[in-house]
Amino acid sequence: MEDIIDLIATDQKASDVTDRIKDMLYTKAANRVDELKPEMAAAMFNPSPDQPEVEQEVSDEPTEQEET
Repeated sequence: MEDIIDLIATDQKASDVTDRIKDMLYTKAANRVDELKPEMAAAMFNPSPDQPEVEQEVSDEPTEQEET
């Protein structure tokens, strides 16, 4: 954050300031995603016992389609 203030205080180009802000935001977002990955993976691949498992029926039989 201090480097952004320094860029503004030293009258740098606006594009340099916005690029630095974007870099910081992307870094924060990437860190947040990395923090949540294990929790989301656990929730998706190791469902809790109190959550009912949903099974989908898959049929190998061909379906009839209407001819036009």
